[in-house]
Amino acid sequence: MTVKDWINKRGFRIGGKFQKMMRCIWSGRQLRVDETNASSESLATRDYSVSGYSSRAGEIVEAKVDNSNIEEAESSLRESGYLNYEEARALLGRLEYQKGNVEAALHVFEGIDVAVVTSKMKVSLSRRCEQNRRRSESDVAPSMSLHAVSLLLEAIFLKAKSLQHLGRFGEAAQSCKVILDTVESALPDGLPDNVSTDCKLQEILNKAVELFPELWKLAGDPQEAILSYRRALLYYWNLDTRTKAKLEKEFAVLLLYSGAEASPPTLRAQMEGSFVGWDPSILDHLAFALSVSGELRALAHQVEELHPEIMKRNEEYCTLALCYYGGGDDIIALNLLRNLLKSRDNPDCILELLLASKICGENTISIEEGTIWAQKALSGLNGGCWQMASKANCLLGVLLSAQSRLVSSDSQRTLQQSETIERKLDVALHYAKQLLKLEAGSNVKGYVLLARILSAQKRFFDAETVINAALNQTGKWDQGELLRTKAKLQIAQGQLKNAVETYTHLLAVLQVQHKSSGSGKKLLKTKGKWDRSLEMETWHDLANVYTSLSQFRDADICLSKSKAISPFSAARWYSTGLLDEAKGLPQEALRSYKKALDVDPTHVPSLISTACILRQLGGQSMPIVRSFLMDALRLDQTNHAAWYNLGLLYKADISASAVEAAECFEAAALLEESAPIEPFR
Repeated sequence: MTVKDWINKRGFRIGGKFQKMMRCIWSGRQLRVDETNASSESLATRDYSVSGYSSRAGEIVEAKVDNSNIEEAESSLRESGYLNYEEARALLGRLEYQKGNVEAALHVFEGIDVAVVTSKMKVSLSRRCEQNRRRSESDVAPSMSLHAVSLLLEAIFLKAKSLQHLGRFGEAAQSCKVILDTVESALPDGLPDNVSTDCKLQEILNKAVELFPELWKLAGDPQEAILSYRRALLYYWNLDTRTKAKLEKEFAVLLLYSGAEASPPTLRAQMEGSFVGWDPSILDHLAFALSVSGELRALAHQVEELHPEIMKRNEEYCTLALCYYGGGDDIIALNLLRNLLKSRDNPDCILELLLASKICGENTISIEEGTIWAQKALSGLNGGCWQMASKANCLLGVLLSAQSRLVSSDSQRTLQQSETIERKLDVALHYAKQLLKLEAGSNVKGYVLLARILSAQKRFFDAETVINAALNQTGKWDQGELLRTKAKLQIAQGQLKNAVETYTHLLAVLQVQHKSSGSGKKLLKTKGKWDRSLEMETWHDLANVYTSLSQFRDADICLSKSKAISPFSAARWYSTGLLDEAKGLPQEALRSYKKALDVDPTHVPSLISTACILRQLGGQSMPIVRSFLMDALRLDQTNHAAWYNLGLLYKADISASAVEAAECFEAAALLEESAPIEPFR
């Protein structure tokens, strides 16, 4: 379709001088100024209509066009004496773009011979930058006006914007590149003053320089985007300082987060920036960059050099403390936090309190001071952010535990350890339910955790109900841990015979599973190991139940089954010791407990039982018995049996304080009230 047909189809109604301008598009010839003298009326004040299709077929709706397009045409005519084919297309394309007809605008812009106009623009721009040079009389063809250059560069820019709108980002970037190539080729040393003073040309260049890297990012080519940013910042485009700062920030963000490899450029020139105003996000990006690269001291140096009005005092001190703490200078970080926390002007400083208490806990310096800060953080949260409260509770526990190790008195140690192990069962129950809801009951561990928390609250019936519900929703091969938990709940309720039935059912399931794996059905290797371990634990549990029922022969059978699976088991020797005690054989029991500790020196039940037997038998010094109990508490501070037996030891020792015994009994009672059927860890 010719341009003439296109204009007719679009329904243009043109009058006066502008009609003559449009004829140049149809004929391809230039329009002279003297051909427009037929009317003295200004092009800028004459109305003409651009038609579009209305809702009814064939009806023409007239719209008034932006007069700036006419003024552009008139200006070009006055400067150069003619309006050529490409310039007319540039005007028409801009008109369509302004109306929102992106595809139509692109159709018009594609009719411009870019190769021809760019060569002319290069010549024109080159001549413009020549200083004190007379034009040769042989220059027959007039140079393209600066206004015409701006008009055509704008057309190429709007073509890029149209392609961007249509999602053709790679093509848009290539179109935008034409603008930069043209100017950079014509003016290799940058824009001279007599060119950059043209506001329209400078505006187009600013927009093109900004758009170019954005298009490559949209096209998914970070390497080209990196090159585009470097080109924008290294060439003298005469950009204003805010545009330059914006480009520098966006380039830094791209380098930080794009994941693209970017080697340092070979710099032809180094551009010095100027301060144009503070952007808070700049420090955030800089902090990220220096943090991930391990340059925290450099970040601290940058923060220290900031103007005092840029960052608030508490923010500056906290940032510096984090930098020095991350860099290994804990003492400097702690002193900064002390200065900050002493001020009464910082009521909301939870992060600073937590950081200070963390440093104290990790370095065993000022443990008591760290404890006070952790407690202040908890009181400041006042039931607010549960994540921060959880962290504060954890730090407080660590500090109290560390503080208990430093005191010389056992009574002070037990008191502080009892504070350390205080549980929050209601909160734990809430989040266990949330976990079960999020997992939609798909994870057996969620049910087991919920049942253990309920058992710690002595709600054994509710815990068993949860396990029964889980059993109804779980496949046979995944019921092992659920059945074992159910049996322990039955034991806690005194239902020993029911527990025997549950253990027997569990062993039958494991036996069928073992036979299925042996007959060629493949099971995961890790799952097979877990089932083997579960079978051993089940035989031990069942042996302990039979021991409680005084069915010693059945208990011996269970232990022999366990020995066939693994002859080296601390838990089996412990169960054997319990059986020996029930038979009235304390010396045999002591030997069994010692064998358990030979297999695993950290087996807490055997440590406690060894201390109990030694205390009962007598003849052993109190420090030896105490050492077994203290080792058990070092491994498991929440073991109420260890605290109770330590209290009995202090009570029987005439040299010990009655207060120490009372505190041990108090800790034992507190822990037993919240002890689950199985440890949480």
